[in-house]
Amino acid sequence: MLLEEERLELVVYGKRMLADRLVTLTSGNISIYDPETGYMAVTPSGIPYDETTPQDIVIMTLDGKIVDGSRKPSSEHRLHAAVYKARPHARAVVHTHSMFATTLGIAGEEVKAVHFLLPDLMGRGSVPLVPYVTYGTEVLAERVREAMKDSPACLLQNHGMVASGTSLADAYARASAVETTAEMQWRAECIGKMRILTGQEVEETFESFRTSYGQKA
Repeated sequence: MLLEEERLELVVYGKRMLADRLVTLTSGNISIYDPETGYMAVTPSGIPYDETTPQDIVIMTLDGKIVDGSRKPSSEHRLHAAVYKARPHARAVVHTHSMFATTLGIAGEEVKAVHFLLPDLMGRGSVPLVPYVTYGTEVLAERVREAMKDSPACLLQNHGMVASGTSLADAYARASAVETTAEMQWRAECIGKMRILTGQEVEETFESFRTSYGQKA
């Protein structure tokens, strides 16, 4: 079976997205890009994550040609392809409808650096907002491509959020960080007081994360 490991990984992370409440029902979608073949493995349209099997995953080119699979691909396959074209080092994309990131997008707000978690995983001080465009369209894909040239994630107004990474684990961690930070921001706004990290603080925390966080060789 073509891209067998990638198929299995998508099934596992689909169930995890559901358990972590980053999506509900059949909303959202995830993909993995294989640069050796030039193929993208993407979740199918309209199949619940807890029922999706590796055989349901669709293998396609970035130009939209289905290479393997009997299912209809996610309606946002154009968006996923656009991210890979915008970010040459991206190997996975996670698109969620998570509650707080979506809420801020509805309000027309970006997710800001209210906690060092965001610049650590974003490498920048905010998550840009893409103005509302109908889902599944070439126009939305193009808007996302433009937004993610300079950012590994973005919000989609009245829709959800998109995160990319060098692996599915990396993209998922970024999507989770955006949602967690969005909730912190929403709660701080409810209190009525909110301090945002300065540009210098964002640079310092990202540099610290890059050089000293985790098990370095």
